[in-house]
Amino acid sequence: MTDTQCSLASMKEGEEGVLERLDLPDDMAQRLMTMGFLPGSHVRVTRRAPGGDPRVYRVDGSEIALRRETAVHLYLTTTNSD
Repeated sequence: MTDTQCSLASMKEGEEGVLERLDLPDDMAQRLMTMGFLPGSHVRVTRRAPGGDPRVYRVDGSEIALRRETAVHLYLTTTNSD
């Protein structure tokens, strides 16, 4: 098994990872953290809008839609089996 780090925006539907960091201005990062996007949280890509953006993510028991422009700044570690 190998751990891979990637942005939330690059993950496919059904993939899951552990949030490592939010590379955003403090006010945006704080807002996302109040919604459950905390380092160490498990995040799963659940679905997307018909046009592809925004996408819906499950975190801390809630489903939250984020646009790609935000999701590219959230970095996760995913585990892939080789």
